[in-house]
Amino acid sequence: ISIAHRVAGVVLFLSIPFAIYLLDLSLGSQLGYNHVQGLLGRDPIKITVILIFWALAHHVFAGVRVLLIDFGVGVERDEARRTAWVIAIGSALSLLLIAGILLW
Repeated sequence: ISIAHRVAGVVLFLSIPFAIYLLDLSLGSQLGYNHVQGLLGRDPIKITVILIFWALAHHVFAGVRVLLIDFGVGVERDEARRTAWVIAIGSALSLLLIAGILLW
């Protein structure tokens, strides 16, 4: 979970220029907004957006886990394993939910 948390953070960091570009383009004019909607309809962009949303969900879940560990919750080995599984399952369910919404 720790490695995936770091990977999710890198994915989020690298996606910032992409998100800013799309936001700037969509707010520039009606034509730009329509262009962004067209881009978001393409499969490679949908997959990229799904990956970014997975990274966000995983990073938030794992970040909360780290904060709880800082407060002494989930430090024991069994608790740590259990919370790691919760994070893995929660991020996988988030991925399926987001993919289902975007691909529907």
